[in-house]
Amino acid sequence: MKYNLVTLSIFLLCLNIMAQNKQPNIIFIMSDDHAAQAIGAYGSRLANLGLTPNIDKLAQEGIRFENAYCNNSICTPSRASIITGQYSQTNGVLDLDISLDTAKQYLPIELKKLGYTTAIIGKWHLHNEPVAFDYYKILPGQGEYFNPNFHEKGQGKWPNNIVKSEGHSTDVITDLTINYLKNLDKSKPFFLMHHYKAPHDMFEYAPRYEDFLAETEIPEPASLYYQPNWGSEATRGKNDSLINYIGTSISDRHKDRNYNKLFHKDTLSGKESAHLGYQTYMKRYLRCVKGVDDNLGRLFEYLKSEGLWDNTIIIYTGDQGMMLGEHDLQDKRWMYDEAMRMPYIMHYPKMIKPGLVSDLLINNTDYAPTIIELAGGKTPSYMQGRSFINTLKSKEEKDWRIATYYRYWMHMIHHWVPAHFGIRTKDYKLIFYYGKHYLPSTEFKNHYWGKTSKDSLRVQSQTPPAWEFYNLKNDPEELNNRYYDPEYQGIITQLKEELKKQRIELNETDNKYPETQKIVNKYWNN
Repeated sequence: MKYNLVTLSIFLLCLNIMAQNKQPNIIFIMSDDHAAQAIGAYGSRLANLGLTPNIDKLAQEGIRFENAYCNNSICTPSRASIITGQYSQTNGVLDLDISLDTAKQYLPIELKKLGYTTAIIGKWHLHNEPVAFDYYKILPGQGEYFNPNFHEKGQGKWPNNIVKSEGHSTDVITDLTINYLKNLDKSKPFFLMHHYKAPHDMFEYAPRYEDFLAETEIPEPASLYYQPNWGSEATRGKNDSLINYIGTSISDRHKDRNYNKLFHKDTLSGKESAHLGYQTYMKRYLRCVKGVDDNLGRLFEYLKSEGLWDNTIIIYTGDQGMMLGEHDLQDKRWMYDEAMRMPYIMHYPKMIKPGLVSDLLINNTDYAPTIIELAGGKTPSYMQGRSFINTLKSKEEKDWRIATYYRYWMHMIHHWVPAHFGIRTKDYKLIFYYGKHYLPSTEFKNHYWGKTSKDSLRVQSQTPPAWEFYNLKNDPEELNNRYYDPEYQGIITQLKEELKKQRIELNETDNKYPETQKIVNKYWNN
C-alpha cells in the first residue's frame, strides 16, 4: 500500500511538472490599420467612447506596450517584417507590390520545428501562397468586406483554390477561426494567426452598427485645423506651395483626394469641410473597430469555455497605425506617431502579471523572435529583431536599442506621401524626406505596370528634400518642427550618427539605389 502511494505521488508530481512545462498555444491577432489611439486602454481623446471593452480587458489582465512601432507603415512590408523578423531590404519587401519569397515565411517554419500546428485565417496580403502553414484560409489580396472569397488549403491548386462565404468579413473570419479550433487536434500546441480586414479603408461596417455613435460628436484633434509650425518644405512646399498636393486630407485641402470630396461632393470648404469630413471618416472607421472588438469577445468566450484561455498566449496588434485626422491627414504611411505606432497587447497569465505597462522601444521585427522564444526556441541568427521575453517576465532587457528605424519606400502613390526615413527614440524623432522613388525611371514602368500616365508622372517626380525634428517630451503631438532650432543641434547631430549607424547595421543603406544616395549625401548636413 505504501509503495502504491509513493508511486502515485511520483506520478502526480510528474503530471504536474509536465503541465507546467507544456508549450503554450499562441494566437496572434492582427487588425488592419487599427491605431493605438482607437483603443480605450491607450487613453487617447477617443478613450471614453466605449469602443474596445474586450481589448481593454485583455490589456488590464496582461501587458500593454506604449512604444511599439512598425518600420514601414504600410500593409505588405509591415506584415513581411512581422513574419520574417527582418527589415525591408533584408526580406526584400519594400512596398505593396513585392511578394514575400515563400522560403522566407520564417515564423511558421520555426514554430513547426518546435512541434506546433500552424494556421493563418483572414488577411494575408503577402501575395504568394502561405505554404509554410499547415492550414490557411486567406483573403485574396485586400479582400472584400462583404461576402468575401477566400483561398483555402485543400480546396484545389493555388491560386484557384477559391471558396465563397456570406456575411461581413469580421464576423466570417471569427466564425472560421472558432470552427478551425473546434476541429483542431489539441494534443499538439498550435500557432494561429487570426487577421481581420477591418478597419481598413473604405470602412465598410456591418449594418448593425449604423446607429453606433450616430448622435455622438467625435472629439477632434486640434491639428485638424491649426498647426503653423508643423512639417517642412518636404511636406508643405516652400511657402506652403505644395499644401494642396502632398498628403491626402480630411478637409478639402488636398485637391484630388479628401473626405469632403469623397462623401460631400465638394459642397463644403475650410473648417466646415474639416469638421464634417472628420465626423464621417471617424464614425465609419470606429464602427469597424467596434465590430472587431465585439467579435474578439466571441472568440475569447470560446477559448474560456473550452479551457484554452490560461495556456494560450494572446497577442493583439495592428499592422500599423492610422492617421485619424491628425495634421488633417488620412491613411497611414507617415512616420508621425499616429501612423507609425502599433498597438501591442499580450495576455498570458502563466507568465505575464496583470496590469503591466511597458515603455520598452520595440518594433515589428521583434515579434517573431519573442514568439519563438515563448514557444521554447531560440531567436534564429538570420532575424534582425530581438526577443523581449524578459520584459514579459518582469525582468530587465540588457543592451536594448535606443532608437527604432523607419522607412517608407513608396513615393507619392495612393495617398501622396513623399518617401522618407528616420529614427525615433523615446524622447525625439528625426525624419529625412528624400522625396524620390527608389527605382530609376527605366525600371519604374515594369514595377507599376498598371498605373496611368498621370499617376506614373506623379510618382516618378521628386518632391523637396527636407528634415524634420520633434521633441516628443514637450511636443507629443508633433506640432513644432525644431530642426533649425539652435537649442537642439547637438541632439540632432547625435541622432544623425545613430541613424547612419543603424542604416549600415540593418542593411538599410542606398547602395543599390545611387539616385537616392546622391540626395541623401547632398542634404545630409542641410
